[in-house]
Amino acid sequence: MTTTALHQVRRLPSWAPWAVLAGSVAVALAVLALGGGPTVAGVGFLTALVYAPLLTAISWQVEGSRRAKDRLATTLVVAAFVVAMVPLVTLVWTVVAGGVRAFSWEFLTTDMVGVFGQMTEGGAYHAIIGTLYVTGIASLIAIPLGIFTAIYLVEYGGGRAKRAITLLVDVMTGIPSIVAGLFAFTLFLVLFGPGYKSALIGGIALAVLMTPVVVRSVEEMLRLVPNELREAAYALGVPKWLTIVKVVLRTAIAGITTGVMIAIARVIGETAPLLITVGIANAVNYDAFDGRIATLPVYVYRQYAQGGVSEYRAWAGALTLIIIVMLLNLVARLVSRYFSPKVR
Repeated sequence: MTTTALHQVRRLPSWAPWAVLAGSVAVALAVLALGGGPTVAGVGFLTALVYAPLLTAISWQVEGSRRAKDRLATTLVVAAFVVAMVPLVTLVWTVVAGGVRAFSWEFLTTDMVGVFGQMTEGGAYHAIIGTLYVTGIASLIAIPLGIFTAIYLVEYGGGRAKRAITLLVDVMTGIPSIVAGLFAFTLFLVLFGPGYKSALIGGIALAVLMTPVVVRSVEEMLRLVPNELREAAYALGVPKWLTIVKVVLRTAIAGITTGVMIAIARVIGETAPLLITVGIANAVNYDAFDGRIATLPVYVYRQYAQGGVSEYRAWAGALTLIIIVMLLNLVARLVSRYFSPKVR
């Protein structure tokens, strides 16, 4: 075997990258100790700055240039993933750490009636009910409208009508949430007067924000369905509308469900439009079409603004909102898994 062949089959032992990482961490700690002291961000940055070129140089000498470039690319990808995960992990940790102090079964089953000042009692039951009402109304409006619009754009639309709808969807995607709230507020101001507040107004405001997200996500999922499936159905004499229902939508159901859940997650935490349209209340309002109603985003905002003990309830409300989104995503995964076509 030639020297070149021996060089090509040489590989670093599996523990080598970990040893280089440990050495890089030690170097970073030593350098930062000479200054103001080590910090998590500083250690991470210096570790990456030492680790990537050091491992690449060692690999270049032992394994060759091709393997070294592969290790460098892998290191950069992993580093990018870690950097992207830092805000998410920090956010979840901050909310959980702040919310567990007030989060309890009592918090989930009581409202704010009779709670004043810095009293430790009170919960977010009324805000949970209001959030479900407002988000449910928005979903009832936006999901069918978005799916039917996407079907038209992919399966039927053409010419100026398609271009106009696509442009309108693109413009609506960038609408600030406060503008959607002002639109819904002004609409009902003209129809019912300035004193009218209800979950219906908030639902319409959120539907304005939710619809373009549903349209875009469903449209992309429908375009991924192979045309061969449509043509096979047409060849068997299946009408177009039935082909869309039984073949196209059934094939894309997993992606459609994911897109719908992304749209719901997009609007369920909106605060600005709900401040204008539904306001806040201390008790449960089971009537979604009349009267002020509390929602979790507005509840969190108001409790945090009060400061003191109320901040604990604000963090607990934020934790509740995250749990609701997680449960909705779990339901979406179960739905997509159950209704997706089985591959044999």
